[in-house]
Amino acid sequence: MARWQPGTRERLQATALELFRTQGYDDTTVAQIAAAAAVTERTFFRHFTDKREVLFAGQVDFVAVFVDPIEQAPADTPPFDLVTRALDSASGFFPEDHRPWSRTRQTIISTNAALAERELGKLAALKVRLADALRDRGVAEPAATMAAETTVTVFHLSFAQWIADGEARPFATIVHERLDALTNLVRPAR
Repeated sequence: MARWQPGTRERLQATALELFRTQGYDDTTVAQIAAAAAVTERTFFRHFTDKREVLFAGQVDFVAVFVDPIEQAPADTPPFDLVTRALDSASGFFPEDHRPWSRTRQTIISTNAALAERELGKLAALKVRLADALRDRGVAEPAATMAAETTVTVFHLSFAQWIADGEARPFATIVHERLDALTNLVRPAR
């Protein structure tokens, strides 16, 4: 039986990540990534605009996993339930076999100021898109912005825990733990 072989895009991402990890992001060139992945630089540029995009590719899909469930929810769905739907959907974006890649990716991003700024920009863009989707559903301000901010905060805290050394729980479990903590903060058990 044949083993699954990653496509060129995935091979380039895996190769780049390993080179970033071993020799540093700044010291890794597109030429080195292409050569190590056994493709031409031209092939690299068919898949990515630059080496930074290896770490940030998939932004449209990333945003869609949060926004689509909000847009597809029944009309009478309360805002907090929309937040939960978005986070449940996002949990599927982080399968267990991607945890090691995500850990390495985050380490690389955290050690480079420009990449860290790009990551924050990605989360800010997600907040804007979520708030727009909530307003489009008739969620008034400031609730739409607070719900969008809450969604991204819960996601960010959950992701940080999911990639922490020694963490083995599924992403969805961590998300619901954070949502429970938020619920208890807003309405403490009596």
